[in-house]
Amino acid sequence: MTRQIRTSPAACEQSLHQAYDTALLDLDGVVYAGGEAIAHAVESLGEARAAGMHLAYVTNNALRTPDAVAEHLGELGIPTEAGEVITSAQAVARLIAEQVEPGSKVLVIGGEGLRVALRERGLEPVESADEEGLAAVVQGYGGPDLPWGRFAEAAYAVNRGVPWFASNTDLTIPGTRGIAPGNGAAVEVVRIATGAEPQVAGKPLPPMHRETVLRTGAERPLVVGDRLDTDIEGAFNGEVDSLLVLTGVTDAGQLLRAEPRHRPTYVDRDLRGLLAGQPEVEPVDEGFRCGGWTAVALNNGVLELREAGAGGAGGGEDTGAGDPLDGLRALCAAAWTAAGDGVCTLDAAKALARLGLGPYG
Repeated sequence: MTRQIRTSPAACEQSLHQAYDTALLDLDGVVYAGGEAIAHAVESLGEARAAGMHLAYVTNNALRTPDAVAEHLGELGIPTEAGEVITSAQAVARLIAEQVEPGSKVLVIGGEGLRVALRERGLEPVESADEEGLAAVVQGYGGPDLPWGRFAEAAYAVNRGVPWFASNTDLTIPGTRGIAPGNGAAVEVVRIATGAEPQVAGKPLPPMHRETVLRTGAERPLVVGDRLDTDIEGAFNGEVDSLLVLTGVTDAGQLLRAEPRHRPTYVDRDLRGLLAGQPEVEPVDEGFRCGGWTAVALNNGVLELREAGAGGAGGGEDTGAGDPLDGLRALCAAAWTAAGDGVCTLDAAKALARLGLGPYG
């Protein structure tokens, strides 16, 4: 069965926290950045939980344990149980345990989150590639202070033929000072030194979705994330709906250029989007309208944004009467429809500048 290609953000008459029973929330770039709560996250999550929505925190960051993550969320004002936190460390530990003998030794390149997850699966974390009977190597985000020598240790083992696993391959991770290298960058170091390919467990791949379903029991889940290539693609692979928030690594230009598997069901500024419905994006003669904006794909290769109801090929110098997010939703529909099953190549720089939602390039 061929899945229908998404060509527009969807509408939802109900507030999302009423339409879905469980929010599967990414952490970095969604709930916090660099350890500090993102604006409106604490209040929005508290209101969603009070209204009966189950919250689960699903992160590709394998550094910290679920207990540590839950404690941190509690300090931010988000009461959380460890069982509500699902990490890529847990997913990769299950993946390894299914392929090696109970009690096997596993070389750990990463933080405490990996060690705790391995022990939970009855495996023995070790620190040296020279351990006798080494069954696997596992690599996860170890934080900015992870010594370079740990990558060499992984390479020694992998070059000897020891099976290699990675919690995730996110190339970057957002923080308070900006975007920093993520575990995917560290995996590239070992890949260059070995020529090998790891088995990967984290989003957007099936092992992470399976781990999440097993631990949450969600029936009508909504994936909430900031990354197209992990959160949104993971939702696509799991055939569940998704909400992209623009508080992390994805900007508006990247969203317009999204290929079908990276196109979210909904898009909003931040987690306040959980508490609201989503407006309809409707086709009109010249393009697509949402709220006070109409987006048009012109024959000269430009995506143009007009005030809804304004005519003329140039669109005039109007400032627009609606929410900039409605303008972005209209632009998504125009861009994704033009792209079909490919990637939009239309120039949207001027349109996004009008909305204050660049960059585009």
